[in-house]
Amino acid sequence: MRHFFSWLILGILGFTLVTACNHDASQNISSLPKQPTAECRMVKHTMGETCVPIHPQRVVTLSSCTLGNVLALGVKPVGTTNEVYYDENSLTSVKGATKGIKLVGISQPNLEAILQLKPDLIVGVDWYKPIYPLLSKIAPTVLGKIDFPNWEDHFSFVAEALGKQEAEKALVDRYYQRIEQLKLALGTRYQDKKISFIYIGSGRISIDAKNSFAGSILNDALLPRPASQNIDSPYGAIDVSLEELEKADGDILFVTTYSSGGKEFLAEKRQEPLWKSLKAVRENHVYYVDFMSWAATNMLGTDVVIDDLFKYLVNTP
Repeated sequence: MRHFFSWLILGILGFTLVTACNHDASQNISSLPKQPTAECRMVKHTMGETCVPIHPQRVVTLSSCTLGNVLALGVKPVGTTNEVYYDENSLTSVKGATKGIKLVGISQPNLEAILQLKPDLIVGVDWYKPIYPLLSKIAPTVLGKIDFPNWEDHFSFVAEALGKQEAEKALVDRYYQRIEQLKLALGTRYQDKKISFIYIGSGRISIDAKNSFAGSILNDALLPRPASQNIDSPYGAIDVSLEELEKADGDILFVTTYSSGGKEFLAEKRQEPLWKSLKAVRENHVYYVDFMSWAATNMLGTDVVIDDLFKYLVNTP
């Protein structure tokens, strides 16, 4: 499978999708009759149109970006997939709101586990097109797109699927109000500064591009980026070698780690002369942030990123 990092930066599933259930479970689901929905409304999605419950009570989400948006809209799903090992700290952008939600797969949905939850609506992204016929046998299923930097489009899609358009509008308005508050608090302090954001995994360093989730928020806040990051990238980020580390430099450097070896790799690289030569390192303007928040690709993640920008750019001397 492709590297998990690419998904979180772009929101495009990089894994080779195969059903996580055993063969017998898939056959059993295939034989299920299509589930009738008494009161429903039509929702357009990437697989066509589906009649979804007017007031769904048992929602299953496929992908953490969908999960965060569902939670932001005030709905707690009964089950979800996730792209990393799931525990109460795996999605810190949701601030503990995942407690009690059943894990139904790491990247690949376990169809049998979903069936046991008896959902009345399944909401996800179109990475799961190959198993859509099986999912739609379990419950009405709608699959949307996720495309950076237009992460709001998926939020809007999820709101439509849940019938939560009023809540969606209120949250979008709140996001832009917070952006305006941040811009006002920043004033002209950073107009001549460069804000860098990099990701460090096991054995790799990547610099953020402006079409990533975090990049779109920095752009909305009118925070200037280094030339190397003020570009679009197919994966929302660009891998660099240690010798190219100057591309990561800026007046302010935000750093996050991902994968099990990311922290160890960062600790090793921080001892390198090239790391110590970075301007942000020399001037003590390096700030470590949470990966699952800065790559959340959902409305809940925006609050954490904006909170961090207030914390480090406004409230830090």
